[in-house]
Amino acid sequence: MVVQFEREAISQLTAQEVASIAQRLEQDDYPNAFECLQDWHLLRAIAFERPELVEPYVYLLDMEAYDES
Repeated sequence: MVVQFEREAISQLTAQEVASIAQRLEQDDYPNAFECLQDWHLLRAIAFERPELVEPYVYLLDMEAYDES
């Protein structure tokens, strides 16, 4: 079950909970694409709020540095 998280909840996530989200994404075993996207967006939100927790899983986000100049 995928849960919507707010900023306060993201600040309370543990490394084990983030690992669980990453594991679901790695396994890509979702009943529909929307649940996968929810986990992806959650992991992305965590990456912005608490990047140290997502560092081992950043490859799942396929985020690239952008030069805005």
